[in-house]
Amino acid sequence: MNNRDTFNDRLENAAKAKQALLERARANDRSNDPEFIARQEARAAAARAREEREIEQRNAKRAEREAAKAKAIAEKEAEKIAQAAREADAAKKSLRAQLELLASQKATRDARYAARKARKKS
Repeated sequence: MNNRDTFNDRLENAAKAKQALLERARANDRSNDPEFIARQEARAAAARAREEREIEQRNAKRAEREAAKAKAIAEKEAEKIAQAAREADAAKKSLRAQLELLASQKATRDARYAARKARKKS
C-alpha cells in the first residue's frame, strides 16, 4: 500500500485479504478429514458410554438407598413387633400374678370362713 492507492484499491485489497483468510480457514477445516471424523465419533461413543455408566451408578446408588430405607423400616417394624410381644408377655405375667394374688386371697378367706364355720358347729 502506498499513498497513491485510492479508496477503492484499499477496499479491494481488504476484500482479497479476507478472501485469502477464508480460503486458508476452509483448507484447515477438519470436517472433511476422515481421521478427524473418526476421532469425533470415538469421542462421542466414549461420552455416551461414560454417561450410561454414570446413569447405572446413580441407579445402583438409588437402589442401595431404597434397600437401606426398606431394611430400616423392616427393622423398626420388627422392633415394634418385638416390643409388643414383650409388652404382651409382661401383661400375661402381671395378669398371672394378679390371679395368683386373688387365688391366695380367696384361699385365705375360705380358710377363715371354714374356721368360723368349724367354731359355730362346735
